[in-house]
Amino acid sequence: MAGSILKWAFGCALALLATGVGWAAGAHTNPLNRDPLVREAYDHFYQLDYPGAVTRFEQFHAQHPGDPQATALLLNAVLFQDLYKLDLLDTTFYSSDSFVTGKRPNSEDPKTRDRIFALADEAVQEANWNLSKNPKDIDALFARGWARSLKATYMAMVERGFAAGLHLSIEAKNDHERVLQLDPDYADAKLVFGIYQYVVGSLPLPFKLLIGMAGISGTKAKGMELLQDAAAHGTITSVEARTTMALFLRRDGKYPEAIQVVESLKRQYPHDFLFCLEEANLRQESGAGMSAAATYQALIEQTAKPGYFPSAHVDLAYYGLGKSLHGERHFDEAALAYEKAASIPTAGAELKRRSLVAAGMSRDLNGQREQALMDYHATIQAGSDTEQADMARKYLDKPYREK
Repeated sequence: MAGSILKWAFGCALALLATGVGWAAGAHTNPLNRDPLVREAYDHFYQLDYPGAVTRFEQFHAQHPGDPQATALLLNAVLFQDLYKLDLLDTTFYSSDSFVTGKRPNSEDPKTRDRIFALADEAVQEANWNLSKNPKDIDALFARGWARSLKATYMAMVERGFAAGLHLSIEAKNDHERVLQLDPDYADAKLVFGIYQYVVGSLPLPFKLLIGMAGISGTKAKGMELLQDAAAHGTITSVEARTTMALFLRRDGKYPEAIQVVESLKRQYPHDFLFCLEEANLRQESGAGMSAAATYQALIEQTAKPGYFPSAHVDLAYYGLGKSLHGERHFDEAALAYEKAASIPTAGAELKRRSLVAAGMSRDLNGQREQALMDYHATIQAGSDTEQADMARKYLDKPYREK
C-alpha cells in the first residue's frame, strides 16, 4: 500500500514538473533564463504552441553549445510537446491509483524517446564537465538536476518506469539540495526539493519510519513552504510550483485553495487551455457537479472561437463534462458528452477508451442497453488488452449498475 502511494505521488508530482517560467525579478538564477529568445520561446510554450517553442529553443541551444542549461531548456520543450500529444497533461488521469496499477499499452514514439534521452544525457554530461572544473558551479548543478527530473518525468509518465524514475528523481533532489546549500536564494532549486519533501511527508507513518532508517525524510509543511517560495521567487519554476501546489492541495481535498491557485494561473495565461481545464477538473472533483459542467461547457464554447486557444484538446473538456453530468445523474447527456470526446480525431487512445466505457455505463444506467453494448464493443476494438476493455467485457455480460 505504501509503495503504491509513493508511486502515485511521484507520478502526479512529475506530471507538473517544469511547465513554465515566471520571470521573477531579482531572483538568483542562470542569466540564460532571462535571454529575450528564451522569453519569446516560453510565450509560445504557454500558448501550448510547442512546435513554436521547440524551434526557438533549438535556435537558443545552437547559440550556446556546451551549456547544460540551454540543453535542458530544449529538453523541457521537447518533453512537454510529447506529453501533450499523448494526453498525459490531463490531471484526471492521475486522480486514482489506476495510473500505477492499470494496464496501458506503451504508446511512446521511439524517435521522440531517443531524442529526449539524448538531450537529457547531453545536459548531464555538459554539467559534469563544468562541475569537474568547479564543483560549486550552482548553475551546472541546477541544470543537471533539472535534466534528471525531466528524464524521470518521461520514464514515469510514458514508460511507467517508476523504479528507474524514482532513482533519477532522488539524484535530481540531491543536486538541487546542494544548490540551496551553496545559495539559499536560488529559488528555482526549491521546486524539485519541495516536491520531494511533500511526497515523503505524505507517506503513511510506518513507511516513513522505515525509509527514515535509510536517511530519507521530509515533511508536507516543509515541502509546501519550498513550493511557495519557488512560486513567489522562481524564475523558471514559478508556474510549475503553483501547478504542483494545486495538485497537492487537490490530493488533500483542499479544493477551494487549489482553485484559487489555478485561477491565478488563468489570469496570468488566459489562453492556456490546460489551466482553464484544470479549474473545471477541480470543481468536478470538489463535488460541485453542475458548476463544473457549466465551466466545461464554457471552455468548449471558447475552443470554438478562432484563435482563442492556439492549441486545445477539446476531447478532454468533453470527457470532464461527461463525468460531471454523470455525477449529477444526467446520464443521457453524460453519455453524449463521453461519446463526443471519443469521436474527436485528436483524442488519445486511452482517453477514447475511457470515454467509450464511461458512455456505456451511463447508457446502462439510463436503460439504453443497445447503445451501451455498442459503446462497450467500441471500447474493446480501441484496445483489447487494456483496463477499459476488461471493464467493457464485464458489462457486456451484465449491465452496469451503481453500487
